[in-house]
Amino acid sequence: MKNQVENQKQIFRIDIGKSVLDDLRSRLANTRWPDQVENAGWNYGTNKEYLEELCDHWLHRFNWKDQEEYLNSFPQFKVEIDDTHLHFLHIKGEGKKNIPLLLTHGYPDNFIRFLKLIPLLTKADSQGLAFDLIIPGIPGFGFSSIPSRAGMNTERIAAILAALMHDVLGYEKFVAHGGDWGSSITEQLALHHKHLLTAIHMTEIPFRHLFTIQKDELTEPEKKYLQAGRQWQQKEGAYALIQGTKPQSLAYGLNDSPAGLAGWIIEKFQSWSDCDGHLDKVFTKDELLTNITIYWITQTINSAFRLYYEAMQEVSDPSKNPITKVAIPTAIAIFPKDMVPAPREYADRIFNIQQWTNMPHGGHFAAMEAPELLANDIRKFVSGIVEKQH
Repeated sequence: MKNQVENQKQIFRIDIGKSVLDDLRSRLANTRWPDQVENAGWNYGTNKEYLEELCDHWLHRFNWKDQEEYLNSFPQFKVEIDDTHLHFLHIKGEGKKNIPLLLTHGYPDNFIRFLKLIPLLTKADSQGLAFDLIIPGIPGFGFSSIPSRAGMNTERIAAILAALMHDVLGYEKFVAHGGDWGSSITEQLALHHKHLLTAIHMTEIPFRHLFTIQKDELTEPEKKYLQAGRQWQQKEGAYALIQGTKPQSLAYGLNDSPAGLAGWIIEKFQSWSDCDGHLDKVFTKDELLTNITIYWITQTINSAFRLYYEAMQEVSDPSKNPITKVAIPTAIAIFPKDMVPAPREYADRIFNIQQWTNMPHGGHFAAMEAPELLANDIRKFVSGIVEKQH
């Protein structure tokens, strides 16, 4: 895919108008709450008492302008690539040798997933190694523009990010890291833009491989993994099916009700993180609400859903995205409370695994939950790659 860069990057600052925030507060104040059975906990979905508490904090104590000031403390830009106005952070490293590192987020988060990694990776280690960090909002998320045409899938997003790194920022080679959709996009970068990639690092095997791997001659750990994946799908996967089949129908309610939006998003943070059922053990309310507020003010929940729809087309027709083993050196860090942690044998079939780490704690949102563990794993891997090149 050839991408057209329409103009050079422009400095960007977040500045949400008072009318948008006043409307948000009005809607929160007038929420019509549903009923809940006794002792429901989180068994039926998002717990009502917790959501009421969160929305009360959102209405009375959360200050978006404080969060906006914090986000604007990082250098942000926009550039037009392939009819997409791409928002990204670009933070230069402080080392003698700075390795460009693309960090790609997933759902239900956005570019803020990686903010805790910035001070950990931009500072130089004892060898003078640091990272230039490039943190985009993928198309349809956050402050990147909403695609108006069908077909914005992981392969097309990878092409846009490759153009960002090479054509806009001038990097001849870079390392890519991703989680959730970010891992799928990182895989597509390694497959279709391998001349630009030094190495890739991910926090899981892209989920599509649960549906595409050949089932013959699997080891026992692999068979258990596939069985766990099927069980997870039945118990937890309904959200992906509706987002992947009828995203527009779901979006009407969530784009209109901030409490509904929060209820839909927050349940994933509760069930996918290493919080032992208690979100406040891992995330602050302001942290969670900054993520949700970005979805609200940008009206991107629908476009975020559509990425599932595009992916569903590929899974239903594997010829659209055939499985090819990734040759680029790959590291995977497995966090134990992620959705369905995979065994190494399974990853070896798909990637050129050079480093495999089973982490002691953490879940799906590793960069937010355990940033030191993740940053150290990335450093260890990239340092080894750099040493081999010299």
